[in-house]
Amino acid sequence: MRLILGSASPRRQALLAQIGLRPDAIIPPDIDETPLKGELPRAYCARIARAKTLAITAAPDDMVLCADTTVALGRRILGKPHDKAQATQFLLTLGGRRHQVITAIALKYGDQIWTREVVSQVKMKRLSELELKSYLDSNEWQGKAGGYAIQGMAEAFISWISGSFSAIVGLPVAETVALLTTAGYPVYGAKELKDNL
Repeated sequence: MRLILGSASPRRQALLAQIGLRPDAIIPPDIDETPLKGELPRAYCARIARAKTLAITAAPDDMVLCADTTVALGRRILGKPHDKAQATQFLLTLGGRRHQVITAIALKYGDQIWTREVVSQVKMKRLSELELKSYLDSNEWQGKAGGYAIQGMAEAFISWISGSFSAIVGLPVAETVALLTTAGYPVYGAKELKDNL
């Protein structure tokens, strides 16, 4: 039984490593992540996580773990900004307001797929011109939903959260362990099992 992580995110790898899990393979899926017309953020996030598992070619006894994180302001999806101008717009829009960070996880094993969505609430302070410019110049916003990463410089901008910190980073650890355990993956014996092979 191999565990395949369908993500190139070093943050997701690090979160798995925190609980002693090292994927046997890392295969980032290549899918279209464009939201459907009128699609709500939670449904969008769940659909993308599931689509990622289906896009990865795996053996029948491989487990494929994928995740998707999106930032939502009401019904509006704030994905990964295309450029600095869009990142600026996202950060100004989020400033001083509460928003949701949704992370969906999907685990495929054989013909079965388990899914879970974790919704956290986050409040970002209003950024000064200097803070905004400094953050944008760092390029940390690139490839980040909503244009920021809570585990980086932007943590200084977050005044309040309610929910799962690891989910906001990109992989809800408790829920991931629950899905792996449900599917029969030896989460707490995984290291010992590999060491004895």
